Amino acid sequence: MAYKQEWFNDECFWEQFAPIMFDTQRWAEVPSVVDGITRLSNLKLYDEQSGDTHEAIPQGDAGPRALDLCCGFGRITLELARRGFAVTGVDITESYLQTAREDAAYENLAIEFIRADTRSFRRPQIFDVVTNIYNSFGYFEHPGDDRLMIQNVFESLKPEGVFIIEILGKEIAVRDFVEREWFTRAGFMVLTEYTPVDSWGGLKNRWILINHETQIERTFTQRLYAASELRSLLMETGFATVELYGNWDESPYDNRAAMLIAVARK
Repeated sequence: MAYKQEWFNDECFWEQFAPIMFDTQRWAEVPSVVDGITRLSNLKLYDEQSGDTHEAIPQGDAGPRALDLCCGFGRITLELARRGFAVTGVDITESYLQTAREDAAYENLAIEFIRADTRSFRRPQIFDVVTNIYNSFGYFEHPGDDRLMIQNVFESLKPEGVFIIEILGKEIAVRDFVEREWFTRAGFMVLTEYTPVDSWGGLKNRWILINHETQIERTFTQRLYAASELRSLLMETGFATVELYGNWDESPYDNRAAMLIAVARK
């Protein structure tokens, strides 16, 4: 199914802003994030007794099947594969996927990378766990498309499968709100401006990158979900239970939460 052009379909945006969004901190956090994913999914495949959290335990021809939605460069996808999962990564940005394919080939990891829209991609009852990490939800213009994406996830999971989604919760966006800020990263001076829209139903972002040669500006709006709203959406889709956390250490989603993590079990 063809969808109209929306801001996230602009491949230039993702290429230009990649150094800002995926800095060294984002790569350094990957092992701890995947620790959380494997623990919360009850599909931990490495030997804790050995003290090596990267030593995969053989699982026959293939380990449990994982789907990483909006996988980008494959930060999480590759780490799941290193730990013994049979992984499929889906993203809409071809240049990101090509980099992920090259990295997988270099490490001799058998990962399937697919360019697809999450509103269209589904494989009925194939996956043990589906992940959507690093605030990659709420991009679509229409709220019904968010529900369609989650419905696709639900249908793609095996019975008792798990969906793990990490977003910026509305409560955190309100608590930490600033109108604008400057910082330097990856050789750029970065200006970010934020405006609540639709009574905090979304957050309008204006990002400007400046260096000695160029200035790049992009504006987009992302829909925000409170914890109760995200839980209701997941339950209405058909998930049996939904657990909410404020970090990958399974701390509660409260006034100290760093992020909103929902663990929905089919």
